[in-house]
Amino acid sequence: MKKFLRVTTLVLCGFVLVKSVCAQGSTDTYKLAIDTIWTLVAGFLVFWMQAGFALVETGFTRAKNAGNILMKNLMDFCIGTIAFAAIGYGLMFGESKFGLFGTSKFFLSSLNPSSTDGLWQFTYWWFQVVFAATAATIVSGAMAERTKFISYLVYSFVISLVIYPVVGHWIWGGGWLSKMGFIDFAGSTVVHSIGGWASLAGSWVLGPRMGKYGPDGKAKAIPGHNIPLAALGVFILWLGWFGFNPGSTTSGTNLSIAFIAVNTNFAAAAGAIATMITVWIKYGKPDTSMTLNGVLAGLVAVTAGCASVSPLASIIIGALAGILVVISVEFFDKIMKIDDPVGAISVHGICGSFGTICVGLFANPAYESASGAGAMAGLFYGGGFKLLLTQITGVLSVFAWVIITALILFVVLKKTIGLRVSSEEELKGLDIEEHGMESYAGFQIFLTE
Repeated sequence: MKKFLRVTTLVLCGFVLVKSVCAQGSTDTYKLAIDTIWTLVAGFLVFWMQAGFALVETGFTRAKNAGNILMKNLMDFCIGTIAFAAIGYGLMFGESKFGLFGTSKFFLSSLNPSSTDGLWQFTYWWFQVVFAATAATIVSGAMAERTKFISYLVYSFVISLVIYPVVGHWIWGGGWLSKMGFIDFAGSTVVHSIGGWASLAGSWVLGPRMGKYGPDGKAKAIPGHNIPLAALGVFILWLGWFGFNPGSTTSGTNLSIAFIAVNTNFAAAAGAIATMITVWIKYGKPDTSMTLNGVLAGLVAVTAGCASVSPLASIIIGALAGILVVISVEFFDKIMKIDDPVGAISVHGICGSFGTICVGLFANPAYESASGAGAMAGLFYGGGFKLLLTQITGVLSVFAWVIITALILFVVLKKTIGLRVSSEEELKGLDIEEHGMESYAGFQIFLTE
């Protein structure tokens, strides 16, 4: 009884203390505190997506290259952090020049512990750098199993330094697309299509893996070595997306985070179901690896409109993306002869662009008003073609910028330090040749084309 009374007294004293402190503060102070905590935690979840990408890409590729994949995902974040801090953040969020790029906030000059806004800038920078790293890491899977490690490090630096931040400024930094009313709430285009289109450029310049295409040009399957790892990676990414999308409010007091999370989940589930049904009908079996990509296709597609569309629209967008990803993977693999071991081009480039365009169809004023995502209705909600044309303009502009800059980068790398490892190195595996180790020491790895 005495113990109960002591605990009760402590609780009451704590309540009185908290109430007293709250009475001394302002509403704005507590709002800022809640927003800061929410945005930091959301950023932690997005950072954890690096682990998801690492596992997906490792599982979908061969055992002899597992360590190389992990190293590239690790260094994407490490190099991207420094590049984005020095130049990228300023290009993205600095004072706008012609609506094309920022001209201030370089070398973290806006981060100031002596002011409230300066302290918030620490939070905002953290949330943005994990997004920049996500765009960079997408490419590692598409260029897996045959890329020189040193060349990949140079690419990772350049995309975080220039390629990603410029697009980010156009859309999120007050640039020309944002002024047009372009809506990409959490990055279907800013993050995912940049990674997807850079993957397309890199894979095309690099060429396919040895043994991928026979003498007749017919594509051959090169199975990944660990589907359980890939599945775990997809679940980690799915979890991380609840930081990616709802976190993009950067406000824990904005209650729209609830329906943004619901929309995110609906699209992922619908994407997986639609992909499973599509491959089941097409091939007679519900393929596991393709269905896993269906989850990601739905997530990527809804990211642009997660704060602008209804749950029903999210299901439709996710399901259509789940069908589209199957068609796209086959198109690049069999028609274009572009070898993409993990389907990054299709998941991130194609489905990211598709989802962005869908905002022009499904943007719902009621949801936009609640979240503050935009102020334009989509075609299906009486807005006419204005927003749809704006979305298409943005998608095409970003495609052109990334393809041109990434092609220049990869061609220069190919002509200078080299982009691709030798045939002997590719056969032995990049773990041994590039890093001097095996990811699965003690297991015999047979060398086959």
